[in-house]
Amino acid sequence: MRILSRPVRRYRLKEASRLLGVSDDTVRRWAERGRFATTQDESGHRVVEGAELARFAQEMAAGSEANDAPVASSARNRMVGLVTRVVRDTVMAQVEMQAGPYRLVSLMSREAADELQLEPGVLAAAVVKSTNVVVETVDRQ
Repeated sequence: MRILSRPVRRYRLKEASRLLGVSDDTVRRWAERGRFATTQDESGHRVVEGAELARFAQEMAAGSEANDAPVASSARNRMVGLVTRVVRDTVMAQVEMQAGPYRLVSLMSREAADELQLEPGVLAAAVVKSTNVVVETVDRQ
């Protein structure tokens, strides 16, 4: 099996705000204050590299208060977020994601994590049903 390397994913600030679960203005202020590094893309838009956004999402989650649990929820949920950490051994992989204020952890085969090319900064969706979390990649650049 050949694993192709993926180009560094960059997110516009509007995308970052959606992924972090805050307003565009909040993300712009954080960027201006240097809470995370940004650059400009070829169109002149401010962007943040995926790994940097993942680092910031982890930092933000570590400092947040516990979220109130919803009164009711569906058995099927799909949450788009950023992969923030991947720990691989010879057989299994532990994949952590940040979807807005929610931190999700999935255990899967190493083969699955390798095939999905899961690394910090990759945009993915966590599909939750009962006690299983299935991770899908959202874009294939």
